[in-house]
This record gives sequence, C-alpha cells and structure tokens, in this order.
Amino acid sequence: MRSVPGRLSRLFDLGLWLVVCVPPVTAATSLHGPDVLTAAVGVPLLGAAVALSRRWPLAALAVPVALSLALDVQMSTPLYWTALVLFGYLAGRRMATARPALWFFGAVATAGLPLCAFVLRDLWGWPMQLLTLLLTVVLPWLVGRYRRQYAELVGTGWRLADRLEREQQAVADRARIRERARIAGDMHDSLGHDLTLIAVRAGALELDPGLDARQQAAIGELREAAGAATERLREIIGVLRADDEQPPRVPAAENTEALVERVRNSGVTVTLERLGDTDDLPPMVGLAVHRVLQEALTNAAKHAPGTAVQVRLVRDGALLGLSVVNDPATVAPLPGVASGGSGLVGLDERVRLAGGTLRTGSTPEGGFEVVAELPVTGGTAARAATAARPTVSAGELARARRQVRRRLVQAVVVPLAVLAGILLLMIPISFVSSSFSVLGRDRYEQLEVGDVRSRLPAFTRDGPPDDAPPTPRGADCVYYNTRTASADAYRLCFAHDRLVSKAIVGGSR
Repeated sequence: MRSVPGRLSRLFDLGLWLVVCVPPVTAATSLHGPDVLTAAVGVPLLGAAVALSRRWPLAALAVPVALSLALDVQMSTPLYWTALVLFGYLAGRRMATARPALWFFGAVATAGLPLCAFVLRDLWGWPMQLLTLLLTVVLPWLVGRYRRQYAELVGTGWRLADRLEREQQAVADRARIRERARIAGDMHDSLGHDLTLIAVRAGALELDPGLDARQQAAIGELREAAGAATERLREIIGVLRADDEQPPRVPAAENTEALVERVRNSGVTVTLERLGDTDDLPPMVGLAVHRVLQEALTNAAKHAPGTAVQVRLVRDGALLGLSVVNDPATVAPLPGVASGGSGLVGLDERVRLAGGTLRTGSTPEGGFEVVAELPVTGGTAARAATAARPTVSAGELARARRQVRRRLVQAVVVPLAVLAGILLLMIPISFVSSSFSVLGRDRYEQLEVGDVRSRLPAFTRDGPPDDAPPTPRGADCVYYNTRTASADAYRLCFAHDRLVSKAIVGGSR
C-alpha cells in the first residue's frame, strides 16, 4: 500500500501541472499558427517538468524558460509566467547549492543579447527580457532559497532540542554516578576510619595481661572481624544502591575537636594546635579539612600504632594550613588491617577540588607528615569560569541563524541590485541601438513607392516619435533614425513587403 506522504506528493504534482497548464490552454483558443503549436507542445512539456522537479529542479525550470523564449524572445508573454514563478520557487526550495542556478541564470541572460539582436532585431528587448527573468524567475528562486534556509533552521532547532534532551539525560546519569562515587568515598572514609579505630582498640585490649586466654581470643576475633569488614567495604564500595533507591543519609560532619577527641578515646595520643579563625570555613574547604584530618589520623593509627600525633591547623589571611605529623613508628603495623593504597590519592583529589595542594612524605626524624594548604576564598573561581564557555550546539544554532539572515538580505538586495544594473545597462543600449538604426539620407531619397522591402538597416528605431500619425490600415510601418540620438525619424510603411508610403516624422518635419 502506498504511503500517505507518497500520495500527497503525487497529488501536489498533479495540482502543480494543472495550475501551470491553465494559462497556455486558455489562450490556445485565441492564438493562431505557430502560437497554437507552441501552446500544444507546452502542456506535455510542462508535465515532464513537473515529473523532473523533485529530482532535477533546475532542469524542470529550464522547460518553461525555453517555452517562454520560443514564444517571445523578451519573455513578455504571460502564458508561462505562472510556470516560471512556481518552478523558480521550487528550484530555490529544493536545490541544496546555489551555484548551478546562478550559472543557469547567467547563461539565459547572456543568450538573451544575441537572441534580441538577430531574432527580434531590437536591442531594447534585452533589458525587457532581463527584467522579466528577474521578476518571474530569480526573485521566486531567492524566496525559495530563504524558505529552505528557514526550514533548515527550524530543523536544526529541533535536532538541538533532541540533542539537549539526550545530553540532559546523560548529565543526570553522570550526576548519579558522581553522587554514588562521592557517597562511596564518604562511606570509605567514615566507616574505614571507625573500623580502624575499633581494630586499634581491640589490638590494645588483646595485649592486656589482665584478660584470660578466652577473652584475648575473643578480642582477637573482633580485631580480625574489623579488618575483614574493612576489606569487604572496599570491595563493595562501588555498588551502594539500586537506581530506584534513595541515597543514604549523610550524618552532619563533626568538627575538628570532636574528631580528635574520638581518636584519643581509641588510645591514640593526639595533640591539637589551632591558630587563627579556623571555625568559619567554606563548606568545600571544611569538608576537605575534615577528610584530610580523618585519613591522616587513620593512617597514623594503622601504620604507626602507639606513636604520638601532632595536628596543627593555622589560618593566615586567605590561606588555611593543616599538618598532621606522627613520630617514628616503634612497633609493626597492626595485623589484619588491610590498606587499599588509595586513601592519599583520594585526599589529593579532594584538596585539588577545593583549590588547594597536598604534600605527603617522611619527616627528617623518620616520621610521616601530611600537609595541606587550602584557599579560604576564591578556590573554585577558575573552575566556575571554564563552565561558561559556549557549547557546540549554541555555535551551530547561531551559524544557522546567520545563514537565514543572510538569505533574507539576499532576497531583498539582489533584486534591487539587478534592477539597478538593468537601468544602467539601458544607457549603452540606447546609444548602440540609436547608432544601428540610422538610415542614410541618400538611401531614403532613393526609395520609391512599390519598392520591395530589402537592403534596409537590420535594426529599427525603438518606437515612433511622440507626434507620429497613426499607422494606415493594412500597412506595417517601421521607423529609422535620421541620425544618432535624433528626435525625428523616417517612417516607411509596407503592405505585402512593398513600400506604400514614406515620410519624415518628429521634430524636424
């Protein structure tokens, strides 16, 4: 079964053919001789042009142009004006590039000069042909080009809207992934820290001589369970929840004193030194400070158990410094507490996102230090600035809009420019036509009534003078200039190609 768009296309083509055939069919009854033949041949040729118009729109436009030139070199006959306008518009609407059409218009305009000179024998027919070509073909073609660009702009807008919708979905998906990763990091930092402290406290109790063997064995199992729980947490850290689940609630971040006090209660010796206003911090900086301190204390308890840790938090103007230094380790790391090796890497990323720097390494005394420097203000200005860069979609839409505006300007400016060119072209044509249509005085004096119409200039004057008498019945009168750009003219009237009268008409009679 034929699709609906296909049937609509066939109906449109049929209607187009009927519309362009109405003027020649209507005028065929009043035409005579070759004009009737031209109109009769034009109907099937217009049907062929309709059939070609979708695949080869320029070839379809050439058909009514050729028919119009065959009927009248000046293209002034209205029989094919409707076809010229419609096929010109469709050519502009359906052609992807403009260069072939411009070459076609140039070829028709160039061919018009010799046609008017040798067929019509009147150079003034060329400006008339150019004007007709401009109004009936070029102007509709420009309108069609503008409509094509406008349709492409609308299509571009819909494509960009669809792309934007898909990009928004992708952004939402990436945001969910980032949130999962953030929650995973927070979960690892918080629970890993707590499990490490449990293992530290269990390890200290395991060595307590006041406990019997059964209790020490139970505490050892507790320590091993804490280590195993830390390892399992690391394994499942990337899968926190399903898509339809709500994210877990994150408890309010504890301040520095509370974190240090909780670590002290687990048996770690920690001293805290604070200088300056270190309470009123931006959220990003405060979170980074909390995570750096938490990870550094966890690593100290894990890898250097029993050593003292010094924490120093200093604010100097717009810069906040945090250093966590532990003494050299005197005992081996706690057994059963695994290390993923990614804690310091995560800290470096957190500090970088906050606009700061992180430095870690051994101290000259043999201990280990973690030093972070964070800007209290303006830390994310550079990242915010880069987010305002124009997108590719916005550039594509702006380019399509510029093209539509350019086509609209062309549709207005090009016809006016061509019209001005035609008016300027009439100046040299007037001089050349006046020169070619001069009949010598001697030749005029030699003409007698009854002479055969021959050996006269090929070009005639462009119309009679204003005060010329009416043409006699049954005669055909032609006019020649007495000299270049003269106001008077020689009038020669012929009947059946024989001279019946001659006279001088115009200003010097």
